[in-house]
Amino acid sequence: MSIYVGNLSFEATEDQITEVFAEYGKVSRVSLPTDRETGRPRGFAFVEMENESEESAAIEALDGAEWMGRDLKVNKARPRESGGAGGGGWNRRDRR
Repeated sequence: MSIYVGNLSFEATEDQITEVFAEYGKVSRVSLPTDRETGRPRGFAFVEMENESEESAAIEALDGAEWMGRDLKVNKARPRESGGAGGGGWNRRDRR
């Protein structure tokens, strides 16, 4: 399982996030998504830790904590929902 970290400063790096979460256990991986067009961070990250007890300790300690001038939103990441591109379902037949 992984941890969702929201409301991140756009200045935060993977190394800095790893350092913060390492206080609660071994960090396996940090993913810091970037915007496809600008290449800038999107303001959230996903952190994977060695085990669930370490994840729980990090979530409990860091949810709502102030870091780099922002109040973090930290919780268990929800699985990605599968589905199409979304949208309004418009197609040519509807235009008559």
